[in-house]
Amino acid sequence: MTQWQQGTTLELDITDLSSDGDGVGRWDNRVIFVPDTVPGDRIQARLTFVKPKFGRGQLLQVLEASSDRVRPACIVADKCGGCQWQTVAYSAQLAAKQQQVVDALERIGHFANVPISPIMAADHPLSYRNKATYPLSVSAEGKVKAGYFRKGSHQIVNLNQCPVQDDRLDPLLAEVKQDIQAQGWSIYDEETQTGDLRHLALRVGRRTGQILLTLISTTWDLPGIEEQCAEWKTRFPDLAGVCVNLNKKPGNAIWGAETRFVVGEPYLEERFANLTLHIYPNAFFQVHTEQAERLLRVILDELQLQGTETVVDAYCGIGTLTLPIAQRAQYCLGLEVQAEAVEIAIENAKLNGIDNAHFEAGTVDKLLPDAPRFLQDQSPDIVVLDPPRKGCSDRVLGGLLTLRPQRIVYMSCNPATLARDLKRLRDEGGYRLQRVQAADFFPQTAHVECVAFLVA
Repeated sequence: MTQWQQGTTLELDITDLSSDGDGVGRWDNRVIFVPDTVPGDRIQARLTFVKPKFGRGQLLQVLEASSDRVRPACIVADKCGGCQWQTVAYSAQLAAKQQQVVDALERIGHFANVPISPIMAADHPLSYRNKATYPLSVSAEGKVKAGYFRKGSHQIVNLNQCPVQDDRLDPLLAEVKQDIQAQGWSIYDEETQTGDLRHLALRVGRRTGQILLTLISTTWDLPGIEEQCAEWKTRFPDLAGVCVNLNKKPGNAIWGAETRFVVGEPYLEERFANLTLHIYPNAFFQVHTEQAERLLRVILDELQLQGTETVVDAYCGIGTLTLPIAQRAQYCLGLEVQAEAVEIAIENAKLNGIDNAHFEAGTVDKLLPDAPRFLQDQSPDIVVLDPPRKGCSDRVLGGLLTLRPQRIVYMSCNPATLARDLKRLRDEGGYRLQRVQAADFFPQTAHVECVAFLVA
């Protein structure tokens, strides 16, 4: 008799995909999560972790392949932890993401008959990312490696190209590694906390083609850095600038507090929603430019701004949503915890001649209740939210309920925390959920973006 214990081998039919990206099978009324599987697969798996009601398994063999199982575009897809769904047909990815949002709203938010629009598919589910940040390491042979961590580890899978990144970044990835090797700059070792270079960061303007290269280092003292950066600027004509970011602190944080540019400009220029934006090395900007712009159009179409509205954009970043909204509203207030991002937002407002947008640096939970002070003692008509994955804090939601704007636009990359927060706004504030629009900002992964529209 088959035992429910670690090490047991089972045959399973995979029926779903979890929000973490794993395939989901069932055995004896228990749920089993198995990475690298596709709905419709019949597989053999070994149990690696068991609890009374669920377990996790390791794929041993695909006995019968699903019709939605496809050949990965990446030759190291089975090793690299950057993507979860390269073996899943794109139509099946979209269906799973749509269901993720529906499940969260129904099970966590307790919304019935969820008013969710069909998910917005990406036109090109590969070569879409405008940003890549690669950790660096050294191989056993002493060669500099750059890539993503192997699944479940901190071992780097060395890459010379990545199918989900904008392919204009590939030549820099391959060649900059060789130049780092030739310069003899030491590579940081997180175990011994010795060495200099930690990460290679690349950004590209999808519309302009401008590229920004940043070395993240534990020291400014990199011998020959000026000459090497000048050589990169000559070799790569689209390179807008080269920067060094200083991060001396141990731990998993990628970026340090200070960045210096060595050659060129400290930013790249991008066109977004008919605006010109300056994007700096570690400023937040959605990695899928085209999808972000399409979702912005959905927001603007839904709001139908008349030029009389006061709007608060919480978690505004560099003004990506604030500035297009300000062009159509009477006044727009952006709130952002990162002072550097606020400075960039102000710079971008001036760059585009927008003078009815004001930005304040500080935590949203402290600034939001004080919003009327910046709005001539008026409460905002509309509040736009784009919080981090953990969603809004109690104080932010409490501030919203006190301000009671007529409309709330809640953009989220985590359906679970979105559903939790929408439930509170409905139950305590009487807000009505008009509709939800899901959008695929992250093809080949389990992540999904969505925006919810609420009215008082």
